[in-house]
Amino acid sequence: MKYSYLAIDSKNKKYRSEVTADSRDEVKRILAERGMTALEISEYKDPSQGGDQSNLPIWQREFGVKDPHDVTLPQKKVLTTLHQMAIMMKSGISLSMAMEVLLDTEADKDMKKILTIISTELYNGVPLSQSMGSFKVFPQIVISLVAAGEANGRLDMAFENAADIVHRELELSGKIKSALMYPAFLMGLTLVMIIVMSMFVLPSFASVFTAFGSDLPLISKMVMAFSDFMLDFWWLVALIVAAIIYGFKFLLSHNESFAMWIAEHIFKVPIIGDVMRTTYIARFCNIMSSLTDAGVSILRALELSRDVVSNIFMKDCLSQVIEDVKIGTPINVSMSHYPVFDTILVSMVRVGEESGMFSDAMHKMADLYQEQADEATKRLTDAMTPAMTIIVAGIVGVVAVSIVMPMFGMYGVVAESSH
Repeated sequence: MKYSYLAIDSKNKKYRSEVTADSRDEVKRILAERGMTALEISEYKDPSQGGDQSNLPIWQREFGVKDPHDVTLPQKKVLTTLHQMAIMMKSGISLSMAMEVLLDTEADKDMKKILTIISTELYNGVPLSQSMGSFKVFPQIVISLVAAGEANGRLDMAFENAADIVHRELELSGKIKSALMYPAFLMGLTLVMIIVMSMFVLPSFASVFTAFGSDLPLISKMVMAFSDFMLDFWWLVALIVAAIIYGFKFLLSHNESFAMWIAEHIFKVPIIGDVMRTTYIARFCNIMSSLTDAGVSILRALELSRDVVSNIFMKDCLSQVIEDVKIGTPINVSMSHYPVFDTILVSMVRVGEESGMFSDAMHKMADLYQEQADEATKRLTDAMTPAMTIIVAGIVGVVAVSIVMPMFGMYGVVAESSH
């Protein structure tokens, strides 16, 4: 049977965890052997099952409780935990005590359940990296860094490097999202404006023009025809757009050659391609630097770095590089065969390999490509903003002309009828 306990040691430090025993007396004996005195002992309730909630009011019960091993949390929450562990490890606090501090201060229910299970497994002799590796919330890169830290006795550096990687990943994702937010807003505003004008503004003017019997110019007829089409067949337009989006996503997920073609040619799109390529390479270099610096083997570091690249074309290129490295080919020689890796990256990889300072070379390249990614992102924003402004102005201008021109003809009709 499994029991939860709260115990205190000779230095009055409290520990809360679980232990397997036949009775409460055996729990006390086990704790005494560890130099601790039991304060509370109760039957263990598995956090993945949500515990016994039969006696709780319905508004206090948890429904649809997931297994903590399958729970996903925001990376900011993971980053906070990694930062706390790095600080405590650097301060000389023991791993068990650091886990107790995290448990006492953690407010998030899901993370608290995860930390509780990890703490329990640590007491039962399970390595930290192995325990963390059973949870989806921790990226594989973090697990590998912790495993390397356990091997070389530098868990403080392991958690610090892990926190740095997660922080950089969040930073890169945030910059890309912020760069695309304003152009996406303008595009959405344009679509809303087209819909409003087509379905509400233009029909009212059309009825006025028809009542006066004025002859409409070609541009006005075209705009009115578009308005009528949107009013009568808006559902068809929505259906076609949805079908195109679904078809594109379906091909990406079910047609490997199509997905590979898109992944390869997206790098050739002006500005956008530069943003994506430099971002992926910056991520690759940063992770390679952190992993090799932590003592992870080159081959394993390449595999982990490849897995964080979401573009399948670049991932395929890295897979080929890994296969070449397995048979003894230098990384820079293999990379030189693939245009996605530019000359400066290949040259710096060669310098790092030949000088034995591979980690430092990757760190410098990560900083360089990060700067290039920032510049490319700025160029993207600077280019899309005026482009979307011109598109909006063009749409407004066409609609305005289509309305104003018939009004002059309508004034002529009114003038002739008055004589």
